[in-house]
Amino acid sequence: MKLLDKYILKQFLLTYLFVVLMIVLVVVMIDYTEKVDDFYKHNAPTDKILFDYYLNFIPYWANTISPLMVFIAAVFMTSRMAAKSEVIAILSSGVSFIRFLVPYFIGALMLGVATYFLVGWIIPRANKTRIAFELKYIKDQFTYSGRNVHLKVAPDVYAYLESYNNQVNTGYKFTLEKVKDNQLQQKLSSDRIEWNMQKKKWTIYDYSIRTINGLQETITRGPKVDTLLNMYPSDFDNHYNLYETFTFPELNSYIELLQSRGADGVETYLLEKYARQTRPFAIIILTAIGVIMSARKSRRGVGWQVALGFILAFVYLLFFMMAKGIAESGNMNPLVAVWLPNAIFAAIGLILYHTIPR
Repeated sequence: MKLLDKYILKQFLLTYLFVVLMIVLVVVMIDYTEKVDDFYKHNAPTDKILFDYYLNFIPYWANTISPLMVFIAAVFMTSRMAAKSEVIAILSSGVSFIRFLVPYFIGALMLGVATYFLVGWIIPRANKTRIAFELKYIKDQFTYSGRNVHLKVAPDVYAYLESYNNQVNTGYKFTLEKVKDNQLQQKLSSDRIEWNMQKKKWTIYDYSIRTINGLQETITRGPKVDTLLNMYPSDFDNHYNLYETFTFPELNSYIELLQSRGADGVETYLLEKYARQTRPFAIIILTAIGVIMSARKSRRGVGWQVALGFILAFVYLLFFMMAKGIAESGNMNPLVAVWLPNAIFAAIGLILYHTIPR
């Protein structure tokens, strides 16, 4: 790396860290103002507020705003260089614009790689602690209110619960059906099913099993029986921001579980998976756009270019949220929803590239 590359890379990364720090501090102050009453209401200990909540809240938000802050940092730094005629001087010395972008790309790549590992493994573990704190000290006690729950617990095996009480881990009006080739082969019916914490099994009370073999049927009854099912009390827990607590392997396993059950809401977890995977690419794309749109010296000054950068950044965020909402409703493929904003802004970057001074 040449001296100029080191200078640009250093200034770019320092500007990014400064912008992230400022925004995160503002977010923390706003969040504390909103939640201070809940802290007092639930008697949250000060050490847990600081270390369990905010110590994990800060990296979570720093990562969330990272792509936009990379964009703002690129705009802010490059517009200052353009205002001082440094960009013109660099290009006039024979450096091509692509070569001028190299240190920015190196910085974006470094941030992208770091972000990939953060969102894949480190931040989800921090979110486990943060969200556990929120459920205990901020949110009200959770009561499962789902009715007529259907779950696929094995190939050709389907479970049904009319209701479930998560306070005592007990389900009511339970049935377990084995269906093959659209034919009912066996059906277990019970008024109550309860999770046994010691055995890690379900106990089925007052059950009857109806077995169908062609034209013959047999019915077996009993007071109770223990059984293993691909269904757990955690399936009925509070799923508040559950997807944020999964590492990449855990997220893939949970998606496979939901798909095997034919459950609703799998789009949310697919969106989370794809969004994490595309975040490094978003950082690189937004960095390039930020440099391209601010490399030209503006008569309106640095402030105008920074303001324009903020507007474009929030347009990207708005576009992403709209695509995500459409995908969650099932009207768009999650993979398309995540890549569409990046593809559009990459095209915008190519268009802007042809407008810059050479």
